[in-house]
This record gives sequence, structure tokens and C-alpha cells, in this order.
Amino acid sequence: MTHPESWLLPPAFAELGPPLCLPWRGAPSPRPHMLFWNEALAAACGASLQEADLGWLCGMELPPHGAAWATAYAGHQFGHFVPVLGDGRALLLGDLRCGGERHELQLKGSGPTPFSRGGDGRAALGPMLREALIGEALHALGIPTTRALAVLGTGATVLREQGPLPGAVLARVASSHVRVGSFEFLAARGDREGLARLCRWTLARHHPQGLAQPVPARALLEHALASQASLIADWLAVGFVHGVMNTDNMALGGQSLDFGPCAFLDTYRAEQVFSSIDHRGRYAYARQPAVAQWNLARLAEALLPLLDPDPERALRWAQATIEGFGEQFERAWLERMGRKLGLARAGPEDGVLITEFLDLLQRGGHDYTLAFRSLLRRIDPATAWPDGLPDPTADASFADWLGRWRARLAKEGCSDEARLDALRSANPLLIPRNHRVEQALQAATEGDLGPFQRLLAAVRRPSELPAEPALLLPPRKHERVLQTFCGT
Repeated sequence: MTHPESWLLPPAFAELGPPLCLPWRGAPSPRPHMLFWNEALAAACGASLQEADLGWLCGMELPPHGAAWATAYAGHQFGHFVPVLGDGRALLLGDLRCGGERHELQLKGSGPTPFSRGGDGRAALGPMLREALIGEALHALGIPTTRALAVLGTGATVLREQGPLPGAVLARVASSHVRVGSFEFLAARGDREGLARLCRWTLARHHPQGLAQPVPARALLEHALASQASLIADWLAVGFVHGVMNTDNMALGGQSLDFGPCAFLDTYRAEQVFSSIDHRGRYAYARQPAVAQWNLARLAEALLPLLDPDPERALRWAQATIEGFGEQFERAWLERMGRKLGLARAGPEDGVLITEFLDLLQRGGHDYTLAFRSLLRRIDPATAWPDGLPDPTADASFADWLGRWRARLAKEGCSDEARLDALRSANPLLIPRNHRVEQALQAATEGDLGPFQRLLAAVRRPSELPAEPALLLPPRKHERVLQTFCGT
């Protein structure tokens, strides 16, 4: 077997040093044991598992290269600025080689750090398995995301509002963990040189072409806008609601990050909120693009000293750039939603057709995922459709819209076979439905990993009929999950 030193490298981010990175080590774990090991991700990163690795994979021992780090960042949480947040229960272990690029391996739930703010630094099993499950689901749906390499039980008990729960540690892989809040942290300290170093590091990691631009910070902001416009359009296309889009949860690598109170839409409702702490609906499904733009404006504010020597010119450029987010997002959203309708090329004129379809879903209380997937049946009635599965677009209320849709498809001249392939590609049959996620996590907390493993296998193949067809079904009234929780 490959020895760990050959696949876990010292993290490049640690070279930035204090105040962004502080050497630290995790808390003891009475009985570390592996509960989930991501074989596919491990193979992509050249990682192999040995019994001796469990100590450092749960944080109680230092990794083979000899050090781990807690990283600092600030953040706007529900619009309120907190100048110091940081890794309250996380440790940066090192870098992995994944597909020719470096990715970071970070632990979550490994114990208190200098940034814990009175918390225990621990994590409960359910939320860590949720991270693994949702990350794999988003990856299978083609959406940029952080992913779990491993989830380990610790043998410790953590206390939460629900009572005592089994403890766990997540080992998470990300292209990096630099966030909007990382830049806000340095800006709040007035550390211009630190901002410049972090800007160069982030560009080198995620957008190296930007280093050659006359003003690298402008290249960073433009890249962040493009990647976030694309990511949020991806989320909306599959009905994903992140739930806690604070600036410390927006990754500059353009990946989905942190899955505490996240959920997927069942019935379509534009203002749907699941998070128990989002009392005013700030992070509702349809508000996610506006929140992303707001977060990017906070990044622009942090970067102002690097954008132009003249503060007024820097501000004008930043404002004009942030205002361009809406147009970038709209293009990305039209492209994603057009593909969901089977259109090869969606233009602005197709926005009406898309919004009319969504209005029909909302008025009728129809299932978002199944409504789009059922469009295959409107082209080929022989499309496989399990017994008992709702077929939303068979409802008479869709008749007029379907006529306009077919007329629009006819303008492109594609064959039915090509159209069906396009619809299958853009519209999953299966998502990790919230009630199934909660059932699986509850069973795991009680010692039965079977439901989690079966749901995980299904969400990794979102376009296929699962071994358990019941996983496709929307929740019955008594099964609906109306609130989701952070787990901290």
C-alpha cells in the first residue's frame, strides 16, 4: 500500500501563516472508527487507507507531515458582520493531488480551536453523514461541490438540543477553503499586504491567468462573479436550497460549501425556506441569486484597496462590476432551464416559457423534480415511469403550455431521440429527498447505516431507477420535512 506521506502533502495555504493560519491539533477521540470511505474520490486523489491513519483522520494525532492548522476568517451572518469567525471545529490537514490539481483536506468536528467561541468543537454523526450524502448527490448532478473523503465515528458523545448524540468527524476535500470571509477578515484588520498575498494565492489556485492581468484583484473579482453565477444557476436548476449563504460559506473556488440546513425542493415554491434559523426567509430558494450578488459586493468592498490607488475609481469599478452579476446569472439560468425544457439554445425570449412552467408548478403544488422529468413522457409515452409515481404534466392545467412548448421545440428541428437524450441529461429522476435524508440519518444515529448506504448508492445515479423505487416518491403529508437544522 502507498504510505500516507506520498498522498498527503503539507497545505500550501499554511504558507500564508498567521493571522490566517494557526498551528493546532484536534481533541482526543476514545474510539476512532471508519463509517464512510469514499473509494471513488480516494482513487482520484491517490489516497489509500491504513489502520494507522485513523488517528490523524479524526484529528487527535498530527498528520504524517507533522502539522495541522486552524484558519481564520470573518463573515456576514444573516447580514450582520462578525470580524472574527474562523474554523471553530475544523482543521486543515494538507493537500491532495486530484486530477493534476491540488485540493485541500480539512477535518470538521475534530475538537475546539482558538476560534471556537465557547463551542465544543465537536460534530454529531448525523450532520457529518449529511455532508457526505449531499456532496455526493451534487457531484453526481454535475454541480461543483466539496466532497467527503471519509466520515469517522469518534466514540465520543456530543450534547445538542436533542440530547446526547454519537460524535463524528468529516474529512472534506475542497479545491480550497478560501471564502469571501477570508478577505473580509484581513480587510477588517486593515491588512493591505495580507489582502494582496491572499489575492495572489487564490488566483494561483483557482484562476492562474489572472496573475498576469494588470490588476490581479480585478481578475479575482471577475472570476468570482462568473463562478458564482454559474453555481447558483446550477443550484436553482435542481431545486437546491443552501439554507445559510453567509459570506463565510461562499467559497472562492466556486464549489458548494457547508450543508448544514440545506434541502431540495419537493413541491415547487419560489419562496421556500427550510433552515430553522432563517426566520425572515433571507436565503429562500428564489432569493439565492440576490444573496450571492450581495455577498460578492462584500468581497468587492474587501478588495477595494487593491482595485485602484484612487478610492473613488476603485469604488466606481467595483460597483459597475457587481452590477454585472445579474446579467451573468440570467444567461446561466436561461441556459440551465432551457436545457431542462429540452432546448438546445435558450434565448431571452424563452424566459416567458420557463417562468410560465414554474408558475404552473407553484399554483398546482406540483413536484419540481418529477415535473421536469415527466416532460419525457410528453414526447415518448413509453418512457419508464414506476407505478404510483406522480406525473405532473399529465394534469389538464398544462395543456396550453405543452402546446406552446412543442411549437418551440419544433423550431429547432431536433429528432425525438436527441430531444429525449437531452431531457434525460438535464433532468434527474432522483434527488436526495429531505424526508429520506432525515430517515437515513436518524437510523444511522441509532446504529443502522443501511438506509444511508442505500440512499447514497441511489443519489450517485440520479438518472437511473433505484433499487428501491420508493426513494423516488415525494413525501406524504405526514412525511414532509418543513425545517432543517445546522447541527451545531
